[in-house]
Amino acid sequence: MIGVGGVSHKHYAETKGLKVSGGQAVKRGTILTREGDKWRPGLNIGGKDTLRALCDGTVYFTTRRGTYKTRKKYTVINIKPQK
Repeated sequence: MIGVGGVSHKHYAETKGLKVSGGQAVKRGTILTREGDKWRPGLNIGGKDTLRALCDGTVYFTTRRGTYKTRKKYTVINIKPQK
């Protein structure tokens, strides 16, 4: 009984990654990414491994460099709240 009650390892890679695009409207609690080290939480974003929206609004992305040792570029996911 492989994959009963969950996702088998064969299809697990399909569930990882970015779930929304820039400019897309999202509701509170929407999952934005799953298990990525390329993305960091920004404004109105919660979580570490799986990033979620903390308010209703529009998604936008910015970039940021890492610390002195790594200097790796990260994409920061932000949400502009609705009025």
